[in-house]
Amino acid sequence: MAEHEEVLDLSTLEVPTHVAIIMDGNGRWARRRGLPRQAGHRAGDENLRRIIRACVEFNIKILTIYAFSTENWGRPKTEVQALMKIFARVLDQETDELNRNGVCVHHLGDLTGVDRKLQEKVRRALDLTRDNERLILNVAFNYGGRAEILHAVREMLADGIKPEALNESLFSSYLFTKGLPDPDLVIRTSGELRISNFLIWQAAYAEYYPTPALWPDFGRRDLYEAIVAFNQRDRRFGLVTDTTSQS
Repeated sequence: MAEHEEVLDLSTLEVPTHVAIIMDGNGRWARRRGLPRQAGHRAGDENLRRIIRACVEFNIKILTIYAFSTENWGRPKTEVQALMKIFARVLDQETDELNRNGVCVHHLGDLTGVDRKLQEKVRRALDLTRDNERLILNVAFNYGGRAEILHAVREMLADGIKPEALNESLFSSYLFTKGLPDPDLVIRTSGELRISNFLIWQAAYAEYYPTPALWPDFGRRDLYEAIVAFNQRDRRFGLVTDTTSQS
């Protein structure tokens, strides 16, 4: 924790194992300040560094971030190009630091069609950090929930999986998140109430927490407040907590 940061007590709280974040609002953050959208994306990347530190501090074990969706390719070409440059710069500047801090980087999505040099940077980050255990950072890049499900189905067909052998556990083993627990808490910044094709299989029973904070402004205390709200939810997974109550 930084020297002057507020003391936040989590001793009485259940900390979610897996937190997923839809990092929304970079463009609006920039527009409100009269800045280009790229400035908002840069501010968002700087904030991600702070949130990763907070996750480590709060003992969150898995953080999944929605960095770039399959639909984002439809944005203006100049914005997409700027985003790719930012991703490349972040990988160049942050991979070694993430490794030193014990962060294991996973990629969710499809690198097909992504610039070859950027693919190499992604693979370097995955290889360098693969044995780290302090925090798993899933980066959903060129990712879409529907595309992930189609990818899983194709892989199962290619492996000759018989319909009668198929179950939820087997299906999950073909997803990009195979081997990891489903998210407990999904946070979306900027006040939007959409899931936006994010972890649509894995987040079936996650608690959803929308916040009006734009992503560059979403700070350590905001993450803490999301955890507090998570602790106020009654997670029943389709069941009832009192078996004597009426259905």
